[in-house]
Amino acid sequence: MPSRFFFATVSLGLLSSFFGTAHAQIRIGVTISTTGPAAAIGAPTKNAMLLWPKVIAGQKVEYIILDDGSDVTNAVRNTRKLISEEKVDLIIGPNTTPNALAMLDVVAENATPLIALAASAAIVEPMDAKRAWVFKMPQNDSHMATILTQHMADNGIKTVAFIGFSDAYGEGWWREFSKLAEVRKLTIVSSERYARNDTSVTGQVLKMMAARPDAILIAGSATPAVLPQKTLVERGYKGRIYQTHGIGTLDFLKVGGKDVEGTLFPTGPAVVARQLPDSNPVKKVALQFTALYEAAYGANSMTQFAADAWGAYMLVANAVPQALKSARPGTREFRSALRDALENTRNLTVPQGVINMNPKDHVGLDQRARVMGKIEANKFAYAFGG
Repeated sequence: MPSRFFFATVSLGLLSSFFGTAHAQIRIGVTISTTGPAAAIGAPTKNAMLLWPKVIAGQKVEYIILDDGSDVTNAVRNTRKLISEEKVDLIIGPNTTPNALAMLDVVAENATPLIALAASAAIVEPMDAKRAWVFKMPQNDSHMATILTQHMADNGIKTVAFIGFSDAYGEGWWREFSKLAEVRKLTIVSSERYARNDTSVTGQVLKMMAARPDAILIAGSATPAVLPQKTLVERGYKGRIYQTHGIGTLDFLKVGGKDVEGTLFPTGPAVVARQLPDSNPVKKVALQFTALYEAAYGANSMTQFAADAWGAYMLVANAVPQALKSARPGTREFRSALRDALENTRNLTVPQGVINMNPKDHVGLDQRARVMGKIEANKFAYAFGG
């Protein structure tokens, strides 16, 4: 009898060791910017996350949402907390490129998949051992720069000035825009930078205006993208003003007011879903999410960033059934299986496009993921493409 008891005890110990930290439900960690300069992005992101279903493939899901305050150090701290203390199976976020880049080492070291909600291609390119664990929802800057420069060239723009954030987002846009501008025969006459928390860009604006460009591209996001445009309007600039898809927040419209009227910008199709041509392949899914979101938060409340967050849920929901076939939540094996399932996503239509990933492409979007938008009557409207 004693020997049998000893055997049972050892067996239970071995089983416990084998399953490690396995838990009964899937745990998904989130770090986003609900305060700080990127809060205008983080707010609709969180709103969409609060609509995420609590069951995927018959498995209960727990979401742990943390605020990084738009700060790189906080984003890394949150990542470590989610992995070491909360034992999450996967992380979604952050909203900003600098935060995402800072998190790469941590998620790779801990073999935890990350679905980033920031835009720069540098988050997933060039593919290496670290980025093998990282996926990204927003379109690459190259997707957006392609349609933006096409619109410029098709509408007679010959000379362009550029002003962008003095961080990875601005530099990513400069790299893609300057490359495509050459292809489209657009001459860049001025290139300036500013910080997200700057309160004045008068010096940069005067330099750009002195070059007399036909158009100016502002490569910023959320409300900090308003400052250069307001300054340009105040100084009497009469040329066309383009922004990037980073402006797709209601706060941008509120803060910008009449000064951003007429702005042209590339955007994900979900932002202008109702006005898309019926032939657009993502219109149906985009409208479904728009109806869900606006039922919860009001008419005309849906944004680029809410749609990206819902797309992240759809991506996870598509991968979980495959991962569950080979491992239990809470284990390294499950995290690895999730990573593999995400990488093998095929023909998944989300509000912002159609996803086809592979080992070299952890975004998986193509030209179906962007159109040109414009601001009319203080609302985001469809302009071109799709």
